[in-house]
Amino acid sequence: MKTIALVFPGQGAQRIGMGQDFWTQIPEARLLFERSSEALGIDVARLCFEGPDELLTLTANAQPAIMTVSLAAFAALQSEGITFHYVAGHSLGEYSALVAAESLAFEDAIRIVRKRGEFMQEAVEPGVGMMAAVLGLDKDAVYEVCAEAACYGIVEVANLNGPGQVVIAGETKAVEQAMDLAKQRGAKRVVRLQVSAPFHCSMMVSAGERLAGVLETIPIADPIVPLVNNVDAELLVSRQAIAGSLVRQVTSSVRWDDVVHRLVKEGVTLFLELGPGKVLTGLIKRIAPEATVLWAEDLSSLRVAVNQARACL
Repeated sequence: MKTIALVFPGQGAQRIGMGQDFWTQIPEARLLFERSSEALGIDVARLCFEGPDELLTLTANAQPAIMTVSLAAFAALQSEGITFHYVAGHSLGEYSALVAAESLAFEDAIRIVRKRGEFMQEAVEPGVGMMAAVLGLDKDAVYEVCAEAACYGIVEVANLNGPGQVVIAGETKAVEQAMDLAKQRGAKRVVRLQVSAPFHCSMMVSAGERLAGVLETIPIADPIVPLVNNVDAELLVSRQAIAGSLVRQVTSSVRWDDVVHRLVKEGVTLFLELGPGKVLTGLIKRIAPEATVLWAEDLSSLRVAVNQARACL
């Protein structure tokens, strides 16, 4: 019997057209788009299906849009009767995971992630900070590069995505210096990311403080299955730990490699990514090549995933 973990993508997975066939063919998914639109006061379906891209990629829009599509995929999966045992998500994806685990109500989560996106966007003036992906350099070397570049300002490890894939964030001058040092140390590629703020670093302290105030007003339930969180790669099984973990996540590294390793340690043998794109699928295959990894970003890939999952069970 396979042990299944559902995983949910974060910001950057958005694309115009995402979720449209779920909206067209799955009544429960269509209802989620309607509930999301009502909660936010915007037409989420139109935003996802038509864009424009510059509007969809705004942090405050991208986060609830990705979450809506991810949970539309989850709604479609539920109709297939697949049982799951753990959940996890990459940054924003933790909120989708908590809704799937019945810890957060959908409307509450949608409003939270909209606020979260606004808080993160407003925490740093445009141009002051940036993020970059360092490819082909081990994480210890990246930590050393950040320490050396710190004399130019804040620069920290933001995402530990998997072997040879680390994202750094901080003040623009310091990150640029770290990028140069990483190249000198032998990084295969160093890529500036097209994001609107330096997420998951200490420059997001004000965003975390504002988010804490919002979370205090939101009911949180014990999850029906454990969540492996980004900050500690620990199992969260009670509501008491969840709000604090979500607040710390804003300024802390996303330890995705450790999340996957922890799920494997817990006995997970099948991962199913729900939502736009298949970024997590690629990362998990590198982190845990022994695991079965499936994804569902539309009805076609969902049906393939369901059939493969049933064949494994």
